[in-house]
Formats: sequence, structure tokens, C-alpha cells
Amino acid sequence: MTFRFAKLALVSAVLSVSGLAVAADPIKIGVSGPFTGGSSSMGVSMRDGVRLAVEEINKSGGVLGRKLQVVERDDEAKNERGVQIAQELINKEKVTATVGYINTGVALASQRFFQEAKIPVMNNVATGSAITAQFKDQPENYIFRNSAHDSIQAPMIVEEAVTRRGFKKVAILADSTNYGQLGRADLETALKAKGITPVATEKFNIKDVDMTAQLLKAKEAGAEVILTYGIGPELAQIANGMTKLGWKVPMVGSWTLSMANYIDNAGPGGEGARMPQTFIQEPTTPKRQSFIINYLKTFNPKNQRIDSPVSAAQGYDSIYLLAAAIKQANSTDGPKIKAALEDLKTPVEGVITTYNKPFTAKDHEAITANIPVFGEVKGQRVVYAYADDQKKASEIRVKK
Repeated sequence: MTFRFAKLALVSAVLSVSGLAVAADPIKIGVSGPFTGGSSSMGVSMRDGVRLAVEEINKSGGVLGRKLQVVERDDEAKNERGVQIAQELINKEKVTATVGYINTGVALASQRFFQEAKIPVMNNVATGSAITAQFKDQPENYIFRNSAHDSIQAPMIVEEAVTRRGFKKVAILADSTNYGQLGRADLETALKAKGITPVATEKFNIKDVDMTAQLLKAKEAGAEVILTYGIGPELAQIANGMTKLGWKVPMVGSWTLSMANYIDNAGPGGEGARMPQTFIQEPTTPKRQSFIINYLKTFNPKNQRIDSPVSAAQGYDSIYLLAAAIKQANSTDGPKIKAALEDLKTPVEGVITTYNKPFTAKDHEAITANIPVFGEVKGQRVVYAYADDQKKASEIRVKK
């Protein structure tokens, strides 16, 4: 009998230790983005913002008593690579959720696998308007976003160029990616609402280094301003091309004009470009100050300038949103996390904003049109384009 009880006690102890080991397993969060190539300014900044948030959360005890573990993959801004990564994160890594996606095309190609697996995705950079609506006809939608989508940005760009600055002859230069072409369509819709038809609409490809042909058409058409939609360093070639032609008109475009690979490659020709921004690297609130200090200390970027401040801040916030949902759900089950995201009970203090009920079952967009402001390239950095916005920057803009 004694031997039998000892044997049972040993088995019980082993099972108990095994149970503790299982309970201590980390919660895996996938991170997909371009960490190399032309979109890497955005991808690396996003990844580093994610890392910073995960480090902070883990130092505070993790979530549900478990550490967060990021599983990072470089999608190279390629749709087919994004698809491979999605399947790997789901089937091999068994992630609880995924954050990331810089490129709209990669997001649209990849996130259907997470949708089928009932694993939440938090798009923290990609802005194509279709992203969160891709599965709108399905009973459940697992795709969320905390970046400013193009249906917000395009009207802002047009309002800035046409209404605020009075330009009537508008040219559009957009790249050939899904992001560029969907953005172009959004710009045309916003212009049409103002009764304006572009005097020129031109397309360019990734890795193009000469925009002379497109710019000449815009110049000959009498363009007073160029509206841009593109994802990579090719945007700098627009500014450089105007310098070569001895022709200078303002550039107003999507948020990607704030990237380091535009600012650095365009040089003096890039000065004055304006774009919507959810975050500008200035310590306007205690949360933003803390984020900037910790980011610069941890990653030490060149010239103490975050390559893509928007991407870094949105990457950071995306993790805190997911952590809040996992905690509220008291579970790593996908459907329960989705339900929690759609009804977050506690506000989440982020860098971009304080997220107070950012999502509902029918609305998976955390950012509304009142949150972004206009940034301007000045002195090789992005600053507030308007003094009023800078004065009010300490006031948190919340979702309406």
C-alpha cells in the first residue's frame, strides 16, 4: 500500500509540475512586416515599437500571468511571402494573435488565413480602405486596425491642397502597388466631391529612379500641386525630379512622406512636403515623452530621429490593445479575444490616443478623422504643419 501511494504521489507531482509548465508558456504574438527593402523604414520602426511594448508589459508581469513572446517574420513587402508567413504563424507557431502589415497588398493576401483560423489580426500600419472590410459579409470579422485608413487620409489631403491652400489644378502621382492604386482612387473620389478633376494622373513602379516623364506631364498640364500615394523611397524621386526640371510645386500626400527614406533621399527638395500623421515625434504628453525617451534609448536611431514615428507608435499601441483584450477575455481563445476587442471595458492609454471603446462588432477601425493632424518636412524632420495643432497637441484627440 505504501509503495502504491508513493507511486500515485509521484505521478500527481509530475502532473502538477507539468501543469505549471503549461501555465507558464508564453503567449505568442505574430509580427509580420517588411524588415528589409524599400518599405523597411516602416517595418523596422513598427517592429521596434512592438518590441518596446512587449518588454514593458513583460516587466510588469505579462498578461494572465504569462509573458508575451513575439514571433517576427520579414514579409519583404511581397504578397506571396506574406501568405507563407501567415500559414507558418498559424500552423507551426500557434500564435494567439498577429500584429503588423505595412503593405495593403500583403495584408489583403495574407489575413484571410487568420480569418479562417479565427485568430485576431491588428493591422497597425497598412491603410488600404478595404483591409477591415475584406470579410464584412461574413458573420464574424477577425480583422482590426489602429492606423488611419485611406478613406480618412485622402479627404484630408484634398482638403489641405484644395480648400486650405486654394490649389485648383491638381496632379496625382501614385505607385503601382495596391496601396498606391487604391489610394489614387480614394483621392479621385475626394476630388470629385470638390468638383475637381485632376489635370494629370500618373503611375510609377517600385524601384523607379526617374520620374521625369510623369512630372513633365504634370507640369505641361499646369499642375499647381502634386498629390502622392506611394510606399517607398520612390517618393523621393518625385522631389528630386522636380529639382532636376527646375520646377517646384508643393507635394501633399499620404502619411508615407514622413518616412526617413523620403526625407533623407529627397534632401532639400523634400522640404515642405505635407502629410497626415497620427503621431509626430514631439513629447507633447507624458505618455509620448516616455515612449520617445525609451525608444531612442533602446534603439538609438540615427540623429535621434525615429525612421517612421507613426509606424513605431502604432506598433506600440497595437500590442497594448491586444494585451487589454486578452486580459479582459481571460483567455487566449481567438473568438473570446475578438469579442473583448469589440467591447473593451477599460480605456487603453496609448501614444496615438486613449482608446476608449475603440471597436465594436461593426466597427473595427480605432482611428477616426479627428485624430490625425498635418505634418511637414522641415529641417530633415517632420514637425507640426500648423501652429494651432502644435499648441493643442497636449490635448488627447479621442475617437468620435
